[in-house]
Amino acid sequence: MPTLDGFVVGITADRRWEEQAELLRRRGAEILHGPVIKTLPLGPEDGLRRATDAVIMRPPDILIANTGIGMRAWFAAAESWGIGEALLGALSEADILARGPKASGAVHQAGLVVWGRAASERLSEVCEMAIRHGVAGKRVAFQRHGDDAPELIAALEDAGATVEEIPVYNWKVPDDHGPVLRLIRAAIAGNVHALTFTSAPAVRNLIAIADEHDLLAPMLSALNSGLVVACVGPVCSGAAVDAGIVAPVVPDKARLGPLILEMAEELVTRSRTLVVGGHEVVLRGCAVSVDGAAINLSDRERGVIQLLAKRPGVVLSKAEMLKLVWGEASTDPHVVEVTIARLRTRLGVVGQSIVSVSRRGYYLDARVPAPL
Repeated sequence: MPTLDGFVVGITADRRWEEQAELLRRRGAEILHGPVIKTLPLGPEDGLRRATDAVIMRPPDILIANTGIGMRAWFAAAESWGIGEALLGALSEADILARGPKASGAVHQAGLVVWGRAASERLSEVCEMAIRHGVAGKRVAFQRHGDDAPELIAALEDAGATVEEIPVYNWKVPDDHGPVLRLIRAAIAGNVHALTFTSAPAVRNLIAIADEHDLLAPMLSALNSGLVVACVGPVCSGAAVDAGIVAPVVPDKARLGPLILEMAEELVTRSRTLVVGGHEVVLRGCAVSVDGAAINLSDRERGVIQLLAKRPGVVLSKAEMLKLVWGEASTDPHVVEVTIARLRTRLGVVGQSIVSVSRRGYYLDARVPAPL
């Protein structure tokens, strides 16, 4: 995995986010955590006990094992109620279809046998497998994840199945929006270079929170303007595309490790190397270096040099810079002059390569080195 020095990665997950953070920190990334989802286990009062008793009284012919965490939670809940063995006995004769390796592993760990597994790891494929297997006149136990799946339940029932839904946990928007809003505003300001999503509801929740706080349009603009959006699998990326995110990055395997690797490889392609006045300038996330020496810049200074470096030799007006760096074109344009002056000083030997054009704006006198 490539080094991620200089990059800031936003994590939107609530579960296993520390594992993500550790993987990223080992490669040099900085982390900003803004959980957009809250996973709530369901207890007896939420219908899980009733559904479990129904399965024990009328054992299913087919079990659709959707998630690893859900299956383990279900077995653990039944054990705590003293009916764990009865549940496993009721499921022992069922044809068990697993959505992916995590669900399959949880089933195997419980001592049960998996009859089939979806190659795509999509819940819709599992349901299609069940229908092809034959569900007419059969009882199907359907372990739900945090999202409802009415269209899949309807497809099974239309094919003749009697479906018993197993509600193990639920997903909701966090009560405290503060961490999410910090993440959204950092993305809009260009201070976050990648976001990771590990579920489709997380994408939808982020969109809902941004919309509630009138930040949706600038956030989508930021997500589609160079920030890497990494989704764990095709269902998650489908939700991102539906939300207006143009090109999410998706690993070949829906796992945390491949997700981080795919995102890291995409991030390093966003690094920019320029030759400025005979010196090598590298812009890498939040990091800027001249001839290998790191330069400490403020957020605004960094935003200005990154903006100028995107199009060397192209004059940008103060109004454009105010809109793209400060986020508000009506801000006093004098702040651009002050920031440029400080930036020239901070950049030392290459500072004077930021050229003023009277009444027009500024450009960076630089060239992109030819590839080796």
